[in-house]
This record gives sequence, structure tokens and C-alpha cells, in this order.
Amino acid sequence: MTNAEPLTLVSPNGNGSSMLTQVRRVIICAGTGCMANGAMKVFEQFKREMADTGLHVLLELRPEAASDEVRLSKSGCQGFCQMGPLVSVLPDGILYTKVRSEDVAEIVHQTLVAGQAVERLLYKDPSTRKSCRGIEDNPFYSRQNRLVLKECGYLDPEDIHEYILHGGYQAARKAFVEMSPQEICKLILDSGLRGRGGGGFPTGRKWDAARVQNSAKKYVICNGDEGDPGAFMNRSVMEGNPHSVIEGLLIAARAIGANETLVYVRAEYPLAVERMRRAVKDAEREGILGNDVFGTGLSMKCDVMEGAGAFVCGEETAMIASIEGRRGMPTPKPPFPAQSGLWGKPTIINNVETLAHVSRILNVGPEVFRSIGTKDSPGTKTFALTGHVANTGLVEVPFGTPLREIVLNIGGGVTDDAGKIWKTGFKAVQIGGPSGGCLTEEHLELPLAYESLRSVGAMVGSGGLVVMNQGTCMVSIARFFMEFTQRESCGKCVLCREGTKQLLALLDDVIEGRADAGTLELLEKLGHAVQAGSLCGLGKTAPNPVLSTLRYFRKEYEEHIFEKRCRTGRCKALLRPEINPAKCKGCGMCLKACPTQAITGEKKQPHHIDPELCIKCGACAKACKLHAIEGI
Repeated sequence: MTNAEPLTLVSPNGNGSSMLTQVRRVIICAGTGCMANGAMKVFEQFKREMADTGLHVLLELRPEAASDEVRLSKSGCQGFCQMGPLVSVLPDGILYTKVRSEDVAEIVHQTLVAGQAVERLLYKDPSTRKSCRGIEDNPFYSRQNRLVLKECGYLDPEDIHEYILHGGYQAARKAFVEMSPQEICKLILDSGLRGRGGGGFPTGRKWDAARVQNSAKKYVICNGDEGDPGAFMNRSVMEGNPHSVIEGLLIAARAIGANETLVYVRAEYPLAVERMRRAVKDAEREGILGNDVFGTGLSMKCDVMEGAGAFVCGEETAMIASIEGRRGMPTPKPPFPAQSGLWGKPTIINNVETLAHVSRILNVGPEVFRSIGTKDSPGTKTFALTGHVANTGLVEVPFGTPLREIVLNIGGGVTDDAGKIWKTGFKAVQIGGPSGGCLTEEHLELPLAYESLRSVGAMVGSGGLVVMNQGTCMVSIARFFMEFTQRESCGKCVLCREGTKQLLALLDDVIEGRADAGTLELLEKLGHAVQAGSLCGLGKTAPNPVLSTLRYFRKEYEEHIFEKRCRTGRCKALLRPEINPAKCKGCGMCLKACPTQAITGEKKQPHHIDPELCIKCGACAKACKLHAIEGI
């Protein structure tokens, strides 16, 4: 039916502006990070201060807003998490960082009334120490290409009308009113969109496999069960632009002939659950979801379900089992979910970021999407940048961007444990979470894409990037991720259940000084066996952190095993406590504090620690005011 009544839409132009951006606007970042740091107190203080100053405060977006009105709104995560709470003032182009409620009066009077920036609240580039007025001169933002994340930091996630007025649901209407399911699948296939959940499978092929199935009932599931340590990309999209996810679900459902969709959200994401459920209700109220989608007579239902809290439920068949009320455990493929999924019906599962790309592809065309990124990995990818880096947060860059650009330029450089820039401190990046691998200094020029990462034993994964400096023990890092995957194993496969447990035990032997010459060989053999014999992606990728650190940091393993030494001093069992004779004055404070009488020495003469008696409790180091105790 092509005579359906269109939505009233305002399409953004090339730089993302529209007539609505001409309204004076104050945007408070209300992502989880900023909320935890008091963003709502800042928001409430703005309401009071603006009203007291006599400004006309606009709390709901209206296209006909008067020029003297100021729109005060919340947004989702703006990405610069370390600097929150964030406050943007538009169209002035000002971004304030680390704003507290006590700062609001100064911002209102100096910026909204006098038109001047509050210099002390502007971000200062750690490399140049220059103040950045807004995102245009801030390298954290200016070096990114924010497509999926752009509106997360601008739109009010709880206002469906704002999403619609900025072009929202225009692509979904086009899919239902103007396109056939086959045309939609072909367009997505032509775009080259690949799944952003880790595997990188072509989205169009997955959709088309479900489309051709002869079944009266089909399902589409959004995978929001983001379980990687340090990863929060999907959470931020659901919190910041939930309607983009629903629109992607609508288009996917139309493409395969489904009339029921479901969003499976990690239970530990309460704000994402709340905003997704509100978005569904608002879409139902506006007639976007329901029994007559865009006047076509087709129906569409969307439910939001909280996940079971298990990492393995991110795997497709385990997720389906969880939704059906069974224990979340993977099943063999084939049949694939596109053939027999939820309740035995054809089902496609895409993650949040994948679905958020879909509406833009329909709006701009597959050629524009393909013009960004690489030939085999088109488009952009979001990454959660954490660890020893100056600018932690959420970044989005085209596929093919070198690792150096993300860590040293967008991230602002590697830091020491005190947070200061360490120019020669880069050691490694763990990419892809517990399923990924390590990239080293030799990979700083490596373009981040599916194929290039696979060639060096790593993977895109969900998009976690953990930066590590020279003070990081790589054996301990491998153990951290192995402990996580061992704990999250569902136990169905013997090799995954028992193999990960044994890998963890072997790493404990290395860290605690019990390993011998055969440990390295056993680690590698067992790692490859777990990869080969496990059923699902969790087991197949669980040994990756061990195997990749063995590949690039074998010398550290050998130091732990043969020299009984940890070069970083992180492994307590391998510490060698010593008293520096140049610093020790023989005061006897350490001798008195030692519970095992491991310290001996004459008064006013340098003391000595007996390594056989020392239990490395640290009592001597605490007692020594001259800091003469080293190695503990």
C-alpha cells in the first residue's frame, strides 16, 4: 500500500543540523557514567537557575519554539565518559566537562546570558594543554566519525517526537510502504553491513536465509546481552537512542516476513531496560508498533526481556534457550536460527549496533555506507576505550583506522598508574574482550578490520579496547580473562568445562612460581584443544588471551617460570623483598614489625631479609619511613 499517510519528518542535512538546531539548547549527558556522577543534580539545578534568571525554559521539543526560548534536555552517553558529567550548549558549540551543580549558576549567567565560555570547565588537551571550546577542536571527537553514536549524545532518548522530527522512522516507513522484503535484503547485502557482535557475518545474507523459509511465523531478536568486561557500546546506544534500535528491528522484521520482535537486554543494564521499554510504549502509542504499521495493514509486536546474566547467553542458540525458559546452553548448528530458531521458527538475531546502522543505510543508500571503512569491512565500528589511556570512553571510527590513531590520538596517549602521560609506556591492547587477543607495539599501524585482526590472532569482538602500559603483567592479564571465561562456561562441553579450568590452574602455577619447562607446551596444546573441541564461540575463543600473550610476550612467561621473576612486580608470589643498604639507617622499625623474624641486623647498620622466612606480608614496608624496603 503506497497511499499510507507519511509521518511528519524533518531530515537532517549533511552535517547533522536542521531547523531544530537553531533553538538555543543545553544538553546534559544522562548516560550511566554521567548519571552516577550526579548528572541529574546538574539537570535539576539548571531548571531552577534558568527559571530564576528569567530565561524561557523549554523542556519539550517544539518545531515552533520561539527564538528567546532555551531547550533544556537530557541525552544518552556522549562518549567522553572520563570527563563527565558533560554539558553541551548549542548552537554556541561549547562542551563543558566535569560539571557539578555548583557550576550551573556560572554557566547560566556567563554563557546563556552573557554569551561567554566558562574557561575553567572546558576540556584541556593533555598533549598541548590548550582549552577546547567544543567538539570541533577536541581531538577525542574531531578524529572520530560518529554515525551510530552521534544522536546518542544529542537527542533526548525519552522523547519519541524528537526522534521523529529528526528523520526517525522514515526508513522504516520506506521499508514497509515502498519496498519488498527481497529488495530490503538485497539493499543490506549490497551495503556490505556485517554483524557488529563479533563474528562479522554479512547481515544481508542472514536476513535472506530467513526470508526464503516457508513459515507463517518468524521472529527477530535484538541481542543486547553485552557481557564482555569493559564493553558498554550496546548499552550506550540503547540508553541514548533506543528508537534507532526499534527502527532497525522493524526493518529487519519486514525483510524476513516477521511480525514479532524481541529485545534481549542484559539484566545489569537497568537504565537501558527502562528506556527501551519506554521507547516501545511510545512507539505503540504513536501507531508505529501495533496492528496497522504505517497504514499497511501489517502488525508488529516488540517485547523487551531482561537477560539471565550469563555471558554464554550472548551466543545465538543459548540466547534462544534462555528466552524459551530453558537453561542458557548452546546447541549444535545446523540447523541455524534462520532455519529453526525461537520456538522452532525461523529467527534472525542481530546485535544493537548492527540494527542501529540499518535505518541510515536505507536513508543514504548502500553506496554511501560502503564509501566509509574498507572494502571487506565497510562502515564504522564503536569501541569502548579503557585502561591506561588519557581519554577513556566510547569512540566510533571507520573500519581500517590504525590502532595508533585510536590509542595515541583519540585516546590522548598512554598513562602511568598515576594517570600521567607516559610517552614510551605503551605495551599492548586487549581487543575483543575475553574472546579476543593482544595487539602490541608492532601492531600500532594495523588497520582495525575483521580480516586484518584475524591475521594476527585477534578479533573485533564486541569492540572492547583495553590499553595496557609497561607496568602490566601480561601473564596476569591472561589469567584475568581466563578466570572470566572459565566462570562463565555453561559446562556443556567437556573440553570447555574442564579445559578452561586446567588452563586457569596452569596460569596459577606460572604466577605462583610452581611452573616448570613443560608448562608452556601444555598451555599451548590445551589451548588449541579447547578451541577445536568446544561447541560455541565462548569455548572456541576462550584460549585466545593465553595463546596471543604466549605468542607476543613469551619472554615474560619464561621469566616467571625459569627465573621466578615478574618484571612488573605484580605477581606477589614471585617478589623478592630486599632492604636497600643505601637507604637503610638501621633504625629497627622493620625488625619490630616483622611477624616471622625474617629481618636481622645491628642497630644503625643496614638490615637484611631472609627470603626463606619472609612471607611477603608487607608489614616491614609499611613500618619503614625511609622507603628502604624494595620488591614488596
